[in-house]
Formats: sequence, C-alpha cells, structure tokens
Amino acid sequence: MHPMLNIAVRAARKAGNLIAKSYETPDAVEASQKGSNDFVTNIDKEAERLIIEVIRKSYPKHTIITEEAGELAGEDQDVQWVIDPLDGTTNFIKRLPHFSVSIAVRIKGRTEVAVVYDPMRNELFSAVRGQGAQLNGYRLRGSNARDLDGTVLATGFPFKQKQYAATYINIIGKLFTQCADFRRTGSAALDLAYVASGRVDGFFEIGLKPWDFAAGELLARESGSLVCDFTGGHNYLLTGNIIAGNPRVVKSMLALMRDELSEALKR
Repeated sequence: MHPMLNIAVRAARKAGNLIAKSYETPDAVEASQKGSNDFVTNIDKEAERLIIEVIRKSYPKHTIITEEAGELAGEDQDVQWVIDPLDGTTNFIKRLPHFSVSIAVRIKGRTEVAVVYDPMRNELFSAVRGQGAQLNGYRLRGSNARDLDGTVLATGFPFKQKQYAATYINIIGKLFTQCADFRRTGSAALDLAYVASGRVDGFFEIGLKPWDFAAGELLARESGSLVCDFTGGHNYLLTGNIIAGNPRVVKSMLALMRDELSEALKR
C-alpha cells in the first residue's frame, strides 16, 4: 500500500468515527453559519483537528489545505494534503445520514492519493494514481452507459451562487429530457465516488472548491471516468465547474449543456 494512502485511510477513519459517534448525540453538535447558506459545526473542526494530527505525526513538513483552517504551510510545499473533514455538513446538521470525509494528496500539482470515507455505511473509497480505484478493497469500474438514455445523473444545486439559478435549471431541464433521473445527495465527494463505482452514470456541479472534489476526481479517473469542465477542458481546478462520467456520457452532457452556458460558466 502507498505509505501516504495508509496515513490518509487512518486519518479518514479516525475522523469518521468521531462524526458517526456525534451523529448519535445531536445535542452535542453546535452549528454556525460562515457564509450564505454555508454552515460549519464543532464536529467539522474537531474532525479536521484529528486528521491534521494524524498527518503531522507521520509527515510534519507537508503542507495541509483544509476547508475550515485554510492553508497550513509546511516546509515541503511540493506535497499538499487537501482535506474536507465533513463533506455534507448540512445533511449532518439535519440528521440525514449521507456525508463523508475527503482526503487527497497532491504532489507537485498532481493528485496521487485519494480517500473518501462514508462513516455511516463504513464504505471506504480509495485510489492511487495509476493503480485503479477501490471500495473496501474491491476494484471499481464506472458506468458503461452508451449514451444518456436510461442514465441516472448526480448533481448539486449552486446554493452558494444563486446568480446561476436560471442557467442551472435550464441545464437540468435539457439533461432531464434525455436521462432517466437525477440524484441530489448533498455530498460532492460521495457523488464522485458513486460515479467511480457506477452507482450514478454522471455528475455535474457549479463552483465547487478544491477540497470538495480533489479526492473524488482521482477516484472517478481511476475507475475509467472522464473529468472535465463545462467546455470539455481542464479549467475545473480553478473554477470548480465540473463534469464526470464515462467518456460517452460526458460527451452527451457537454453537447446538451453547450447552448445554455453563460460566459462565466465557459471559463
């Protein structure tokens, strides 16, 4: 096993155990709003602290980028751990049992290791660049859909960027005429893990942050899926506008979305 994957798994499980335990005791959860429709809890922060502790013990010089604490620069800038301690905080607050811990390791700008852990189902998705993706040790393959007919697509509403509401609804409308159905689960990291495992055939979302998709992107790629921005390029690392699925599904999604995109979403 890749040594950094080993540490990522250990950190994800430790954080996941805390989150699962806290789910059982809702009175101990303190939530606050950090932005428009954007919530954080004491559990996000505590889970993040546990993850950082595990990483620092083995790799004290690495840089860590987290959703809550921002960038914790280390002596070694070439290795970055990109962490979302609780992806799906709103679900967690509402006691809807669908959320995950997401940890990715980027070395010189390339994601090499990924872990997405669902503590409620004890499902651990993992990937190492060039070695495929796994779920609890079993090899993953993405969907083999030939086009959008009969597919189930996952998405997330742009709830932090409602200026895109009309465009987004138009895109959904276009896609819905061709696909079978949609899922909107509330955790982008798990959506991408589900693309990797073929549970959904494709995924798109507007304006994600790096910690939302860094791990899920590698899972999807390593399962044979394509990940790109809304014009088929690689700018999603900057914009967070992301599409994932097998190449045929992505091609069909891009073709249908093209005419609906505003200039801002073409970047």
